[in-house]
Amino acid sequence: MAPASQSVIAPVIPLAKGTVLFPGSVLRVPVPPSRSDIPALISNVYTRASKGSRRVDEVPVICVPLSSPLLGRRGQLLLEKDPERYEDLLEADSRNLRKDRLYGYGVTAKITGIQGQNGAEFILLVQGVLRASVDKVTQDEPFFEAKVSTHGEPASREVNSEEYQELFRTLKRLSRELVSYLRVSAFLLSSGSAGLNPLLSRRLEQFIARKQPAEGGSLADFMMNVVEASYEDKLQVLAAVDVRQRMQKVIELMERQVDDIKGNIKVTTVTSTAIPIHIDQEDMDKINKRNIKKMQIPVLGGPPAGFNFNGMPAGGQEQQDADELQELEKKIEEAKMTPDAAKVAERELKRLKQMNPAQAEYQVVRTYLETLAEIPWSVITDDPIGTGTLEAARKQLDNDHYGIEKVKKRLLSYLTIVRLMQKANEAVDRQVKEAEQETVALESSKPAAEESASLDPELEEKIKASGLKVQMLKSKRRTERAPILLLIGPPGVGKTSIARSIATALGRQFHRISLGGVRDEAEIRGHRRTYVAAMPGLFVQGLRKVGVANPVFLLDEIDKLGMANHNGDPSAAMLEVLDPEQNHAFTDHYVNTPIDLSKVLFIATANSLDTIPGPLLDRMEILEFSGYTTLEKRHIASRHLVPKQIRVNGLQEDQVKFSDEVVSKIIESYTRESGVRNLEREIGSVCRAKAVEYVEANDRGQPETYRAELTVEDLEAILGIERFEDEIAEKTNQPGIVTGLVAYSTGGNGGILFIEVLDMPGDGSVELTGNLGKVLMESVKVARSWVRNHAYELGLTLPKDGPSSGMAQAIALISLLSGRPVPPTMAMTGEFQLSGHVKRVGGIKEKVIGAYRAGVKTVLLPAQNEKDAREVPAEVKDGLKIIYVSHIWEAIRQVWPDAQWPNQTNLEPIQARL
Repeated sequence: MAPASQSVIAPVIPLAKGTVLFPGSVLRVPVPPSRSDIPALISNVYTRASKGSRRVDEVPVICVPLSSPLLGRRGQLLLEKDPERYEDLLEADSRNLRKDRLYGYGVTAKITGIQGQNGAEFILLVQGVLRASVDKVTQDEPFFEAKVSTHGEPASREVNSEEYQELFRTLKRLSRELVSYLRVSAFLLSSGSAGLNPLLSRRLEQFIARKQPAEGGSLADFMMNVVEASYEDKLQVLAAVDVRQRMQKVIELMERQVDDIKGNIKVTTVTSTAIPIHIDQEDMDKINKRNIKKMQIPVLGGPPAGFNFNGMPAGGQEQQDADELQELEKKIEEAKMTPDAAKVAERELKRLKQMNPAQAEYQVVRTYLETLAEIPWSVITDDPIGTGTLEAARKQLDNDHYGIEKVKKRLLSYLTIVRLMQKANEAVDRQVKEAEQETVALESSKPAAEESASLDPELEEKIKASGLKVQMLKSKRRTERAPILLLIGPPGVGKTSIARSIATALGRQFHRISLGGVRDEAEIRGHRRTYVAAMPGLFVQGLRKVGVANPVFLLDEIDKLGMANHNGDPSAAMLEVLDPEQNHAFTDHYVNTPIDLSKVLFIATANSLDTIPGPLLDRMEILEFSGYTTLEKRHIASRHLVPKQIRVNGLQEDQVKFSDEVVSKIIESYTRESGVRNLEREIGSVCRAKAVEYVEANDRGQPETYRAELTVEDLEAILGIERFEDEIAEKTNQPGIVTGLVAYSTGGNGGILFIEVLDMPGDGSVELTGNLGKVLMESVKVARSWVRNHAYELGLTLPKDGPSSGMAQAIALISLLSGRPVPPTMAMTGEFQLSGHVKRVGGIKEKVIGAYRAGVKTVLLPAQNEKDAREVPAEVKDGLKIIYVSHIWEAIRQVWPDAQWPNQTNLEPIQARL
C-alpha cells in the first residue's frame, strides 16, 4: 500500500548520467558551464526565499534522474532491449536535456550549499527529503519546473503487519551482514573488491542497529548507497513508492552481492564472535606479493589470527597504510610513465615502503609519488580528424565568434595538417604491421631449422633484415608539433573566449593559466622538493587537472608576466615552455624528470607587445586582433549579446525587441571601446529596465500598456544622455579645411578629423595648436617644406604654412594659399616624404568605416594600402569611392580635377630642391 501523496510545483534539477539521489542522502551535483539551467534555477530559488522571508534550504527543489533506455518512465521493463545502443542513448540524454528525457520519479530536496571550483564549474550540494512522482513538466526554459506528488512514510497499521515485519527483519539482517562482508573484503582482497575501512563499518553497524520498523523505507533507501546496483536497479527502487516492494527489491540486491563476496573470499561461517575464513593459495600469493603481513589459516571454531573478539581486524591503521601503498603502487603501474620517470618512481616507492609512517619525510615522498602518478604521461585525447571535422570546426567557430577570420583560418590550417599527418601515419602503421607479421613468420620457422645440425645463415640474415625494416618504418611516423599562438589585441575583443572555442572545435581538454602578476620563477618551474610545502609549477598542475597530455592551454595576459627580480625571471623560465625544440623535455623542479609538453596547444593572449621580451616573442606565432568595427559590433550584438541578456534577465524573446537602429545608437553614442564588454553592459541595463516595466505593467493589471519595441528615444531615458558624439563631415566649402581620417588608439572604431589652416599677418613662422606629438610636428615640417619647394608649380605667392600631418595637411595648406576649397565629402589619410611620395599608414579598416559612418563619399588612400582595404566590409566599399594615390601631385589632381596650375607641362613627381 502506497502512502498518501501531496501535490506541489517546484523547480527541477535533472541529474547527471548514471546518478540517482535517494531520500536522506546528500549528493554533490557538478554544474559545468554548459548547464545554464542550474544557475537560472538557483536564482529563482533565492528570489523565492527572499520574497517569503525563508532560508534557501527551506525552498524545495526536485532532483530527477534521466530515463534509462531499458525502462519506461514509471520503472517498468521494456519488452524491446537494445544493449548495443544503451550507452549511446544514455549519453545523448545527458547532452540534450529535454522534458521527455526525465524519469517519472524523483526526490524532493533542499539546497544545502554551493562549492566553487577553479574555472566556471561549481558544485551544488543537495539533500534528499521525500520520494516524489513527476505528474507533469510545466516548464523547460530557462529551467525545468514540474508538478509532482510527494509520498511519505507508511501508515502504522501497515508497519504492524506480519509481512512488513518479516521484510524489515530480513532487510536489517542482510544490511549488517553486507557491511561485515565488505569490511572483511577490504581486509583480504582490497585490490580487487570494493570494501569498507573498520571505522566506517562500525559506524554503519551502529546506524543500522538503531533503525526501527517504521524506518524500513529509509533503511532501504540508505542501503542503496552501499550495495552494488545497476542504474536500472536504482531507478526501480526509486520508483518503488510502496515500502514493501522497495524493501523486497533492496533485499534481492543485497543477497546477490553477499553471495558474490562469499564466492570471492571463501567465508564459510559468520557469527557474532568469530569469522572463520579460508584463503586459497592464489589469494595468499597476492597478499604476500604486496607485502601484507602473512596470515595463518585459522581452524574452524576459534577466532582467526589477526581478528579481535568482535571480528574487527587487529592493527587497523597499519593495515590501512598497507592498503593505501598497494593502491598507490597500482596507480603508478597504470600511469605508464616514461622510462626515466618510472625509474624514479620505483626508487621512491621502495624508500616509502621502508619508512615508518610517523616520519616527517613519509608524507613528502608519498605526495611526490601521487603527483607522478597523476601526470598524464601517455594519456591523450584521441581526436581522429575525418572528412566532416574541418567543416564542423568551422561551423563551431562561426557560431561562437563573428569575424576574426585570420584566427579561424590558422586553426583550420592546423587541423588540415594534423589530418594529413594522421593519414600518413595510418599508412606507415599498416606497413609496420605487415613487416612485424613477416618477422613473426620467420621466427616461427626458426625452431624447425634449429633441429638440424646447423642453422641456415640465410634465415638468420632474413630475420635480422626484417627487424631492421620494422625499426626503419617506425622511424617514419610523423610527430605532431602543436603551434604556439599569440593573440594580440585590445581588451574585450574575444581573445580568451576564442581559445575556449578552439578547444571545443578540436575536441580537446581546456585549461586556463593566468600569468598576469606572476613574479616568482617557481610558479613556472615548480619548487624544489627540499623546500617545505613544495609543489609543482602551473603547467604540471594544469596537466594533472585535465588528465591528458594534449590539451589546449590558454596563457592569459602573458604581456603582464613579471620580469627579473630576486625570485628569478619568470619570462626566462617561459622560454623552455614555449620553445618547440625544448618543451618535449621540460623539467619541473618538483617532478625533476623530463615531461613532454610538445603535444600541448599553447594559446597566449596579450594587449601589447611592448612588455614581452624579444626572445620570448620570437617563439610565438602572432595573430593580431584589431578592435571590432561598428558593423561587426552590430552583428555580434544581434546574434549573441542581445539574446544572452534577454535570457539572463528573465525575459522572453518576444518581451523586448531591439531594432538595428537602437543597437547602432548604443554602439555609437554610449560606448567607445575596442571590444564589446561595455556594449553588453549597456544592453543588460536596457533589458533590466524593460523587465521592470513589464512586471509593473502586469502588477497594475494593465499588461497591454507594456511596449516590447525599443526606440532610440527610449535610450536617453534608460541610459542617460549620450556620452559620445561622432564628427559629421562639413557641409560648407571653405579654403584651408580638409577632412582627415583617424583610427582611435583606445578602441576599434575610426572617425574623421578636421585639419584647419589659417593665415595671418606675421613673420612667416608656424604656430601649432592642439596636443601634437613629435611625429606629428615632424610631418608639419615636411608638408611646409614641400609646399615651399613647389610654390612655383602651384602658383602660390605666400610661402606660409600651418599645422599638418602628412598628405591631408599639405592639401589643407595648398587649399588655404590657393583659395580653392576642398570638397566636404572627401577625406584622406597618408604620410608623404619630401620627394612627394605618399607612404603607407595603419588602421585603414577602422578609418574607412569611420569615414563611411560620418557621411564621407570619397576617400583618398596611399597606393601601398590597397591590400589593407580588402579587409573593409563590402557594405562600406559599396558606399564609398576609394581612390589610391602614390604621389602628392596625384592627390592634388583628384581634389581639384578642373584646376589649372601654372606649371601644367610638368606634373610628374619633382624632387625637392633642398
